Amino acid sequence: MNVLNPYVRQFLVGWITVLDSVPDIDMLGFLPDFLDGLFNMLSDSSHEIRQQADAALSEFLQEIKNSPNVDYGRMAEILVRRAGSPDEFTRLTSITWINEFVKLGGEQLVPYYADILGAILPCISDEEEKIRVVARETNEELRAIKADQAEGFDIGAILVIAKRELNSEHEATRIEALHWFSTLLVRGRAEFSAYLDGIFEPLLNALSDPSDAVVLLVLEVHARIAEEYHHFQHLMSYLIHTFHNNHVLLEKRGALIVRRLCVLLGAEKVYREFSTILQTEGDLDFASTMVQALNLILLTSTELAELRSLLKKSLVDTCGKDLFLSLYASWCHSPMATISLCLLAQAYNHASSVIQSLGEEDINVKFLVQLDKLIRLLETPVFAYLRLQLLEPGKHTWLLKTLYGLLMLLPQQSAAFKILRTRLKTVPFSENLKRTSSANPYSQILQVTEDGNRNQDAPNYSAIDFSSRLQQFGSMQQQHRNHLKNQLQSRKSASAAVLSQVLFCLHSRS
Repeated sequence: MNVLNPYVRQFLVGWITVLDSVPDIDMLGFLPDFLDGLFNMLSDSSHEIRQQADAALSEFLQEIKNSPNVDYGRMAEILVRRAGSPDEFTRLTSITWINEFVKLGGEQLVPYYADILGAILPCISDEEEKIRVVARETNEELRAIKADQAEGFDIGAILVIAKRELNSEHEATRIEALHWFSTLLVRGRAEFSAYLDGIFEPLLNALSDPSDAVVLLVLEVHARIAEEYHHFQHLMSYLIHTFHNNHVLLEKRGALIVRRLCVLLGAEKVYREFSTILQTEGDLDFASTMVQALNLILLTSTELAELRSLLKKSLVDTCGKDLFLSLYASWCHSPMATISLCLLAQAYNHASSVIQSLGEEDINVKFLVQLDKLIRLLETPVFAYLRLQLLEPGKHTWLLKTLYGLLMLLPQQSAAFKILRTRLKTVPFSENLKRTSSANPYSQILQVTEDGNRNQDAPNYSAIDFSSRLQQFGSMQQQHRNHLKNQLQSRKSASAAVLSQVLFCLHSRS
């Protein structure tokens, strides 16, 4: 009808209205043939024709509601096409009809659910509020229907639509697409898994979405998928790979992603897997950066409080010991992360040994920046237990030696130096740790710790082979030193090559 002139269209609308008024004629039987033309008329340039078409459609919709036998399928195909019309009124009318069909159609519409969903999801982000409201209501109605494959419910077709809408430019549509992934996964995990190969990568890519709300929903979907261990490993490996290639994502979203995964999958499980992957990471610079990021999250996030509590028992509890050893293997990539882990585990003797093992090349700007962060974190509630232990300096002398060791590494004019020195000045030294004539308690602390008579930091300190751990730390740091030397050598060679080329050009010109 869209190619007819206004007079013919007006005649047809009038004729439809007349036929509709004749009681002996079943207009619903003709409706699929008229429906497409009537929707064309909704965007007609003539206001009168638009009104007549709308009135006729309203009449038809009312008859559909009152009729027990309606062919919803043929009409649904037309409505789905019209839902994408550039005309606002046409979109609203088609979405309204779809909404009624979903409520009335029942089993007849099951084979058309994917097509209907494909029409609804974009309308959820429509500029017109009325369309958004109807689309959301229809989406909820559709998601609440408990159809199965025996009734023609095609989960694969719906997943194709949901995957397509993950690329929508509108956040609201992407969010609803993710809700459909969750719904289908909960409704039938076995059926969902059959299509997982085709949607897993798009879901992983969605972790880089600019919207935090979308990323959180993506993580929820992945958490459900990751109930199977090989999918969990794939997810963790992908995250490491993504953070490696996108340092900005790690900086801006790393904490959000890691914290949420810890809530959904368990902090210990997540951290153990990250550590396992990072132990063999070939890019040492990235491994160090990633470990530092994970360590900072460990020390600051409320979601990881239980993990910190378990680490505090590393010297007296088998589970805590296993976790400590699991993390230590990769935490060795960063001296400051290693020291932080030891402070959490109350392995103060080993922390002091790590500090003493540091060489001149280890103490660089990056190290001092990390050290500055640690000193400030020592003043937070997370390390309240450590500060309270300073009330008994005779019992925790290795802790004092560790803190004084950190103090000696800091530039004296730095804010971190002043913070730590102020803290150490408040330590109530007893008669057993009386200041010497030099008025410096550190020399007395050194004597006590070296004698070993007063070290009560760890009732079961021998449970962990710290001598082997120190060798492990030293070996990893030596790899980093060699890597740094190779980098410097490469830069020198590149600079020399450039200089040689410049001199050659100058000589050629002369």
